[in-house]
Amino acid sequence: METPELSIVIPVYNSEASLEELYGEICEHLKTVSFEVVFVDDGSKDDSWKKIELLKEKHGDKIVAIRLARNFGQHNAIVCGFTFAKGNAIVTMDDDLQHPPSEIPKLLEKFRNSSVDLVYGIYQTKQHNAIRNAGGKMAEKSANFWAGHDGLGSSFRLIKRSIAMNIADHRNQAHIFIDEIIHWYTARIAFVEVLHRDRKHGKSGYTAKKLITIYLDTMINYTASPLRAMTWLGLISSIVTFLMGVRFIYRKLKFDVEPGFTAQIVTILFATSLLMLCMGIVGQYLFKIYKLQSRRPPYSIHTVL
Repeated sequence: METPELSIVIPVYNSEASLEELYGEICEHLKTVSFEVVFVDDGSKDDSWKKIELLKEKHGDKIVAIRLARNFGQHNAIVCGFTFAKGNAIVTMDDDLQHPPSEIPKLLEKFRNSSVDLVYGIYQTKQHNAIRNAGGKMAEKSANFWAGHDGLGSSFRLIKRSIAMNIADHRNQAHIFIDEIIHWYTARIAFVEVLHRDRKHGKSGYTAKKLITIYLDTMINYTASPLRAMTWLGLISSIVTFLMGVRFIYRKLKFDVEPGFTAQIVTILFATSLLMLCMGIVGQYLFKIYKLQSRRPPYSIHTVL
């Protein structure tokens, strides 16, 4: 098979009901584009892999099928797909039909007509549940505050091959967050408004707990903001504690008042809790460094077809 213009990388998790329809829509709307589809089964518990095998048997070289040894997460699965993609540009999209394949030509047209390295498909209205939408908003706002960029983006994106390969080189990181790594390599980013459909089958695997975990992992792995916050917290608490000490000394000298038991307890508890918080933050960074040094892989491949 000659080099395709487009590779479409799709991480798959428990989506057996949507895969055949998804591939059919891709073929329908990309008739004039040479493409391949890279399915990465991220440890699905249903028959998703059997569906991918059937699609591979039917369509041959148009499909690359990868099965991971267990569930490693959406971003890690996408990075795995990057290493197998042959296209000059790479599209990433979800497996649940909420990203319409009919919108891929919009991304491709913007990429062809602009000097950009990345085109994001952004939604005017997201058809996620309330928890998923709240998590997305939190990540968007915090990206602007903590990381210093606008935070706009989505998992429906078209990436220039060279940028995707740079991202794939981060295989020694156990936790990979593609949208943050992208900002390390380029600021040439465009946005196209696309439709976002209701989920037709099953339900999202992103629970509130999982979204919070991803958010905290990303903040610690990709920013020094918690350390900066800890520095400011230490400075402010030092000033507050110093002023409290001056107040107690003044009262002692002026009014001969015995320092109260409550004031002492409050001061001790405040200082101790602050130290525990700072130690916890530093401990998280040390743990991340340990995992990085141990070279724990972000994914492990079971089968490639």
